[in-house]
Amino acid sequence: MPETIIVAIGVGVLILVALVIAILSRYRKCPSDKVLVIYGKVGSEKNGQARSAKCIHGGAAFIFPVLQSFQYLDLTPISINVDLKNALSKQNIRIDVPSRFTVGISTEPGIMQNAAERLLGLRMNEIQELAKDIIFGQLRLVVATMDIEEINTDRDKFLLAVSNNVEIELKKIGLRLINVNVTDINDESGYIDALGKEAAAKAINDAKKSVAEKERDGEIGRANALRDQRIQVSAANALAIKGENDAKIEVAQSEANRREKEAEALKLATAAEAVQEAKAKEEAYIAQREAEQTRAELERATQQADVIVKAQIAKEQAQIAADAEAEVMRRKAKGEADAIFAKMEAQANGAKEILQKQAEGLREIVNAAGGNADDAVKLIVSDKLEELMRIQVDAIKNIKIDKVTVWDSGASDGKSSTANFISGLMKSVPPLGEVFKQAGMDLPAFLGTPADDESKETEEKAE
Repeated sequence: MPETIIVAIGVGVLILVALVIAILSRYRKCPSDKVLVIYGKVGSEKNGQARSAKCIHGGAAFIFPVLQSFQYLDLTPISINVDLKNALSKQNIRIDVPSRFTVGISTEPGIMQNAAERLLGLRMNEIQELAKDIIFGQLRLVVATMDIEEINTDRDKFLLAVSNNVEIELKKIGLRLINVNVTDINDESGYIDALGKEAAAKAINDAKKSVAEKERDGEIGRANALRDQRIQVSAANALAIKGENDAKIEVAQSEANRREKEAEALKLATAAEAVQEAKAKEEAYIAQREAEQTRAELERATQQADVIVKAQIAKEQAQIAADAEAEVMRRKAKGEADAIFAKMEAQANGAKEILQKQAEGLREIVNAAGGNADDAVKLIVSDKLEELMRIQVDAIKNIKIDKVTVWDSGASDGKSSTANFISGLMKSVPPLGEVFKQAGMDLPAFLGTPADDESKETEEKAE
């Protein structure tokens, strides 16, 4: 009994330890560089709607078995190289804006929830491609709303606009913008280079102007000193007036030089603007021409599709109909041929059956005659004798004689002319022996001898 109690206590302790280990294995701590996302049955929000996930950063939580599961979102920053080319600015001039963006999973509560709903389970390169698409679109949008002068000179304004637009869109998928670095801005038309040259020329002109003004001030000072000296020495108002006039002339000359330099600078700037405007128009004309060519090719392809495809469809339909009609005719002809063959085969089988039955009947007749063929023919002729006599009589039965005139003068053989006429009429019917000869047979002896044989016998007796 004590041993049983000890065993039960040991089993209970093991079960308790296993239960504690299972509970501790479901308690998950979130590292500082990750976001713990718990999904499953995680409660509901204030408005009563079920929550899709629960996000924890820098803490720990217990994962209920069966009801809940978890995954981690990596907070490692993602560097994205965005090489934007041919972006259309507000002035319709295309520029290249190579830049690099650094983004990462946001740790703000609402933004983390977006990341859990939209980025959980995606690999790092997939998140990078998704963010890259968003950045490309927003960067093009910002470039389209600004002039090239603003983008080139006021980089802070440009970066601020890019950061605001991009970060708003990135927050929708749970990301935040860490850093933006625009390396350089170029354009194919050379407008930015022209602006740089214009700025350099203006700076040089300003420097020359400043030097001229300083030299002018020096000359004026020296002239004033000379004037004062002369005034003091000669005390002559004429010399003072002359000095003033000289000073005014120098001022006018300096002003003329300044205006000349400004005119030259303005001429250069105007020429640069005209060149850029001409290039812009040329690019617009080229783009319009390419658009017209593309439209013409599309229209030609549409026409080909409408005409050629319909013709091909009609051709295939006609071919299918012809094949179907030919197949019907072939099957009909085959059916008629089979019917004719079956009919001919049935007729042949019937004729064969009749001949076989006749042969069996003839064989029975020969057997009945004791195997003698002549006796068998006698039996057949005897059976058909009545019918043969009827045929002989029917040959003259229907002869119509309208009128017969007989001059009976008697005869030497004791027969009258009328008797001879009737006898001759009967002899006009082919004798039965002739009928048998035409059939390639001889008249049986028991039916009498043919007329030729009788004449021969008569001649032999006469001899």
